[in-house]
Amino acid sequence: MQVKGVQVEELYSLDLDSLDSLRPVYGLIFLFKWRPGEKDDRLVIKDPNPNLFFASQVINNACATQAILSILMNSPEVDIGPELSALKDFTKNFPSELKGLAINNSEAIRTAHNSFARPEPFIPEEQRASGKDDDVYHFISYIHVDGVLYELDGLKEGPISLGQCSGGQGDIDWLRLVQPVIQERIERYSQNEIRFNLMGIIKNRKEIYTAELKDLQRKRERILQQLAALQSERMVDGGNVEALNTTLLEINGGIESATEKILMEEEKFKKWRTENIRRKHNYIPFLFNFLKILAEKKQLRPLIEKAKQKANKS
Repeated sequence: MQVKGVQVEELYSLDLDSLDSLRPVYGLIFLFKWRPGEKDDRLVIKDPNPNLFFASQVINNACATQAILSILMNSPEVDIGPELSALKDFTKNFPSELKGLAINNSEAIRTAHNSFARPEPFIPEEQRASGKDDDVYHFISYIHVDGVLYELDGLKEGPISLGQCSGGQGDIDWLRLVQPVIQERIERYSQNEIRFNLMGIIKNRKEIYTAELKDLQRKRERILQQLAALQSERMVDGGNVEALNTTLLEINGGIESATEKILMEEEKFKKWRTENIRRKHNYIPFLFNFLKILAEKKQLRPLIEKAKQKANKS
């Protein structure tokens, strides 16, 4: 999609220190088990701020993609690329339903969405209706636009205002306001559901640490130049030299820390790429041929009977 400079980070804590360490946070995505028929009496804004991008969800199994788009389309500091920029401009005056249809009809978004889908060789997900015993999960977004904190849920008629909020997306104020909102939602479901997930759309950490590293390297170069100048001029200001050396040690420590963080981010992205490849790979041909070989060697049925006996005992 050519979106630059952002990443999705899974959050394991809602405390402000953890949220603060990830700034700037462009938006938060909350995943929870959807419960049909649940009432929500909060006021829905049917005539929202024109600067707020809100789209209705018009297709199933796309709420994760839509939650991400809701944040990207409302983050002016993010370079969302030509495709999403054109879509945002084209749908600027559309009602939420037409915005949702425009997202559905975007070939680029559909391709990106499907590229992360698991293979469904037997029953395509879009052809099988969810049963009453199926676990259905839903994604909603929390963003800060023009001094207001919003909850964006594509299944609702419009956005929900959660209150006034000062500062910008990079400030801690909106995170301090959204923290109890998400916490209350978790506690509401916690009696009979423990599966939640919270993710943040944040600035690319590797880019942040790389900029930090370059800044520290420039500072170190200036300190080294100052020390060289003192030595060449045979100046014996011991206090000044000691202060410069102390600063140099601190900068070297910062360089080491930034370098380590960059390596950790590279390793994390490498792990994500591997997980995505494994998740998207179609293992069915391998499994089919493996079972076929077991059957030809008269080993499949005994294994099935053994598995049944084990299941009955448990």
